[in-house]
Amino acid sequence: MSSRETVLGRVRRALADVPRGERPDEAPVGRDYLRVHGERSPRETVRLLTEHLTDYRARVHHCSPAGLPEVVAELLSRQGSRSVVAPAGVPDAWLPRDVEHVADSPTLTARDLDAVGSVVTGCAVAVAETGTLVLDASRDQGRRSITLVPDHHVCVVRVPDQVVGSVPQALERLDPARPQTWISGPSATSDIELNRVEGVHGPRTLDVVLVGEDSSML
Repeated sequence: MSSRETVLGRVRRALADVPRGERPDEAPVGRDYLRVHGERSPRETVRLLTEHLTDYRARVHHCSPAGLPEVVAELLSRQGSRSVVAPAGVPDAWLPRDVEHVADSPTLTARDLDAVGSVVTGCAVAVAETGTLVLDASRDQGRRSITLVPDHHVCVVRVPDQVVGSVPQALERLDPARPQTWISGPSATSDIELNRVEGVHGPRTLDVVLVGEDSSML
């Protein structure tokens, strides 16, 4: 018996009790799992997000909306970036004037993006329990490639509005028809000897700026 026949045989046995005419969307799916682990206030949820982002080696910063341009300017300066790309929905006021602004365009190639120092985006939702940022290609997040090719990503998160406790809560806010990028810290991988290497398939450095009017949340 070939490997193909072995695999197909296992599939047939697994489907033996499924009526032949049944469609996948007709089968009930249990939804009795926990939507969130424990009860937390919005402030505690934001703090949990900060802890997990830090665990993943992201650099976390806090500021008010008025202070955001200064924070972004400092982060680009610290990175030594002389150019920045941002999607169309990112306000010009977020970006410092003393660096080159590269307008996002489908004509930008991977080589073009690799020459850009940093990318600045917003986000769709941030998940506290997993320390994950989700981008869904909205106007302030742009194409997936602009957040994967440049070596430095600055992601702006509005708190507490864009922060949820768990993955199920995040999924309820997301449109499954939109392209999504789930980011848990800077890009990292390990070889067989568990040597960690960052920047292989995404930004080597991730700065997350939590922006809120209420300083007690930060």
